[in-house]
Amino acid sequence: MKVKAVLFDLDGTLLDRDTSLELFTNDQYDRVPQFHLVEKDLFVKRFIELDQHGYVWKDKVYEQLLSEFHIQNMSWEEPLQDYLISFQKHCIGFPNLINMLSRLKSHGVKIALISNGYGQFQYDNFKALGISHFFDEVLISEWEGLRKPDPAIFQRALTKLGVQAEEAVFVGDHPDADIRASRAVGMRAVWKHNSSYSSDVEADAVIYDLEELIPFIY
Repeated sequence: MKVKAVLFDLDGTLLDRDTSLELFTNDQYDRVPQFHLVEKDLFVKRFIELDQHGYVWKDKVYEQLLSEFHIQNMSWEEPLQDYLISFQKHCIGFPNLINMLSRLKSHGVKIALISNGYGQFQYDNFKALGISHFFDEVLISEWEGLRKPDPAIFQRALTKLGVQAEEAVFVGDHPDADIRASRAVGMRAVWKHNSSYSSDVEADAVIYDLEELIPFIY
């Protein structure tokens, strides 16, 4: 059946979050004198470890960092607020992101985003990639009151796009929240390979580069 819509996850799929986070953390360290009590490489390394690929919210990360490194005269709220404002300035998409979306759009395919996370923060990061004009719908869990892997958020996106599950493909990097969940509602699923997870993922296709998606769609 012809693919009428492609739906994407954001972090780890379109947004190279690991690289973006490293860029942000290095920049924040440089701008915050209180952090200079700690050697830069150690601070950045520990931040990334505590972050756990975005699955630990940054209030807990900053609390732990300030405690571990005995950083005083600062509350965790201060660097967290800076994170919320400044992370978007460091957002980088994966290679071939624009080209892939352009080719999908040129074939009349509808495009949507389904992302877990805080609404404005995720939307700012999405906008920072310069790709919002390609998207017909954007669903972010906080704003929707639903989050992956709940089938309802996938169904809501399909309804907004006006397509059936069997006419749509979902692309994501998380084996459960993206791949198993989208297949469970009847969509085909493409796993954007992520070395943080086991490669034993039951997907309809596996891609390592976003441009590899195009042959699967056509």
